[in-house]
Amino acid sequence: MKRELKEHYSFEELRAIVAELREPDGCPWDRAQTYESLKKCTADEAQEVLDAVDHKDMENLKEELGDLLLQVIFYAQIAAEDGYFTLDDVMNGLGRKLVRRHPHVFGDEKADSAEEALQLWYKIKAMEKEGYR
Repeated sequence: MKRELKEHYSFEELRAIVAELREPDGCPWDRAQTYESLKKCTADEAQEVLDAVDHKDMENLKEELGDLLLQVIFYAQIAAEDGYFTLDDVMNGLGRKLVRRHPHVFGDEKADSAEEALQLWYKIKAMEKEGYR
């Protein structure tokens, strides 16, 4: 499982790297992680993103967003291993949500301000949540 350090990685390569880290001959720490054990890491990484924004530190923000993205990929990898869902499922769900909740962009609704757009988002979200009950 030799992998050379590259200058650029695609999203698919990142996904493959995380999967390799979790394989039996991968990293013991990465293999030991669970949804629960990643909670603190996820909270810490999210806070580091917020801190970078507060300090207007774009170089650090770039790094911290990568760390936060790793958390998403990591959770999805564990879920795929457990047979719950895949990273593709996460991305498909997000894409569908973004289109559904932006009918003023992708449909016939109208929103002339950020406030109107947000109100529309929350209205659609509430309708979706009602459908889950």
